[in-house]
Amino acid sequence: MARGIGIAVTGRDPDDPAGVAGRTVLVAGAGISGIASAVALRDAGASVLVSDDRPAALETLPDGVRPWREDGLPAGVRTVVTSPGRPPGHPLVSAVAAAGGEVIGEPELAWRLAARRPSPPAWLVVTGTNGKTTTTEMLAAVLAAAGSRSVACGNIGYPVVSAVTEPEPGPEVLAVELSSFQLHWSPSVRPAAGVVLNVAADHLDWHGGPDGYAAAKARALTGAVAVAGVDDPVAARLLGRSPAARRVGITLGEPGPDQLGVVDGMLVDRAFGRGELLAADAVVPAGPPGVTDALAAAALARAHGVAPVHIAAALAGFTPGPHRSAPVGEHAGVTYLDDSKATNPHAADAALSAIAARRPGARTVWVVGGLFKGVAPDELGRLAAAHASRLAGIVVIGAERAPIVDALGRHAPGLPVREVAAGHDGPMVSSDLQDPARPDPMPLAVRYAAELARPGDVVLLAPAAASMDQFRDYGHRGDAFAAAVAGLGPVPGGAGR
Repeated sequence: MARGIGIAVTGRDPDDPAGVAGRTVLVAGAGISGIASAVALRDAGASVLVSDDRPAALETLPDGVRPWREDGLPAGVRTVVTSPGRPPGHPLVSAVAAAGGEVIGEPELAWRLAARRPSPPAWLVVTGTNGKTTTTEMLAAVLAAAGSRSVACGNIGYPVVSAVTEPEPGPEVLAVELSSFQLHWSPSVRPAAGVVLNVAADHLDWHGGPDGYAAAKARALTGAVAVAGVDDPVAARLLGRSPAARRVGITLGEPGPDQLGVVDGMLVDRAFGRGELLAADAVVPAGPPGVTDALAAAALARAHGVAPVHIAAALAGFTPGPHRSAPVGEHAGVTYLDDSKATNPHAADAALSAIAARRPGARTVWVVGGLFKGVAPDELGRLAAAHASRLAGIVVIGAERAPIVDALGRHAPGLPVREVAAGHDGPMVSSDLQDPARPDPMPLAVRYAAELARPGDVVLLAPAAASMDQFRDYGHRGDAFAAAVAGLGPVPGGAGR
């Protein structure tokens, strides 16, 4: 079992494991995790500077934290806590390296600060291209059902550094969602148990290719217990290379002796015991992706010593968060689903497949598009071709819609495609969000989708791309979709007739 695995930071003063007391540290980025890092560093005895490309973000910093408004590295700074999106080739990163310093992320800082606690919390880490947030939420629900002092944190929204600096007694176990960016900047983290759900093409521009992306994900498998989705070939390969003392697979098939899987419609644990957990058709979200997420949450919980009865109870009552194939309305017999969280083709594929599993015979109108992250548009074309028999049409939005339209024409030439030319196509800035005249592509996109649909169909927002060309984030995009659905009136020539 993973329970009781301690936190060690090799070669550091046990009274100052973060190595920051009396030193000046730069926090690069004044977002949620950056401000949380700045406060934690200040409280640990560091002199803290904060920089940000947005001047307004430096106007209201916490007490004892100073702004750094100049370019480059401040004199004497050897440690930089970076926002996760800053790539390895950034000039600031190069400047730190040239000065003989180090760049770390907020989770790495949290790991080091946690070592100061009398009883550091156990980290149960979730990563993967898709399903991270749902799995983390499932895991948090299971831990709560078991009565653990626990919290969900990391990429899910609550900074890990805030969790590990909560007043005593604090949480005893953390359900930690970590992105590939966060893992890249967290070299010391060794979770009590970690899972890689899947690995598909995503963020390849940031990581320099698929190998760098997979290597970042693999850092979740460096602790005592490593778990991976063995139906995914890349995740299975990472599990095989893991240095963990215990390696556990999850599969949608019948599990082996060190796996959790599905037998006769039941989720079964054959790694930590020989028992049934719950019926697969009780899992929400339904379909293979949801079942995989449930198996992953169960595996991490079992690694921490949680009894099967708590796992079954929590998963049976689980409801996923917003923007994950969430129903946002029905109009003229057509159901509208918001999966704005589907920011890559792998996630969009899962969302389309889930509709096929839940609603046999229903057609789907797919709303797609946004900013690519090193993914070739042809992947979207091939995805459309794979689902063509169940698609009523495709609506394309986003600044980079033209390559998508071209790819759809090559790979799925028979599908109706509507292109939404309206909308803000430049990088989003704060003033855009306050501008009531800012073009919003969603009303027209939803109108086009409604015209393509007929009663019994589903309109799915699963963009397979990032949102920052036209929206603040994926949540903003999903909210705009829901608002456009709410505003639908009669649709000439479509389902609204």
